[in-house]
Amino acid sequence: MAEVPPSTDPIEIPGPWQHRHVAANGARFHVAEAGPADGPLVLLLHGFPEFWWAWRDQVPALAEAGYRAVAMDLRGYGGSDKTPDGYDPVTLAQDVSGVVKALGARSAVVVGHGWGGYVGWATAVLHAREVSALGAISAPHPTAMLKALRPGSVAVRHVLAMQQPWRPERRLADPTTGFLRDHLRDWSGPGSAFPDEHAVSTYQRAISLWPSSHCALEYHRWLFRSRLRSDGRRFDRLMRPAVGQPVLAVSGGDDPAVPAEGLARSRGHVVGELTEHLMPGVGHFPHEERPAELTRLLLDWLGGL
Repeated sequence: MAEVPPSTDPIEIPGPWQHRHVAANGARFHVAEAGPADGPLVLLLHGFPEFWWAWRDQVPALAEAGYRAVAMDLRGYGGSDKTPDGYDPVTLAQDVSGVVKALGARSAVVVGHGWGGYVGWATAVLHAREVSALGAISAPHPTAMLKALRPGSVAVRHVLAMQQPWRPERRLADPTTGFLRDHLRDWSGPGSAFPDEHAVSTYQRAISLWPSSHCALEYHRWLFRSRLRSDGRRFDRLMRPAVGQPVLAVSGGDDPAVPAEGLARSRGHVVGELTEHLMPGVGHFPHEERPAELTRLLLDWLGGL
């Protein structure tokens, strides 16, 4: 993994990238950027409970290959605005579309992991002009994911546990509970070197900046509550059009949260060229567990677009 010098700033960690903020969709978003300004834009979206730093290995590699690599903090995370609302996928997709335009690009290859992948799928459908291709890592199509989840599964238990008021975010923000460390370890593949203590402490420092932990869990709360509300049904209708852009779908063979069935069901939602790759022995965090392998997959796919 890329060497990162010590920093007292929990968000703007120094490295072979530049930090800045861009305004989009009524909010301000922090991004870390590297590569030529006129290179093809690759916009990287992190998952839970991470932030832009999750892509610390991919950003320099993409930049070296000639891409303009930008890793953004999603709404509520890291250095981006922590608004009181806006954690539904329609708003989050508008965020991503707006950031692409705020970066001065007409479109981008959007690559998302976990929740970032969920948002990436939504952006590819709802704002197709701004998404030239989609990389979805440990993230089936939102409709396929819901149909594939089984009662009592790891992901369902996780989402249900986040529905309690205030207790989950306090547990997530408090390093003495070990919740963040346990989540990263439990969702990684067996024998994975990820997370090491440096990764745990870095993610813990970022999520402990109040109200980051609360905002992060609002994603989970929307997912559950929307099943009983009209906005959930509306999102389901909006996601019916098939994705016409090229899609790279990467999954870990030992991902305890995302069922293989979800990836299979995703095929029915893609009419563009679909490239699938299963990483044996990898859990929910391919970009962290085997960063070099994931980077090669990504570069090979980008080179063929």
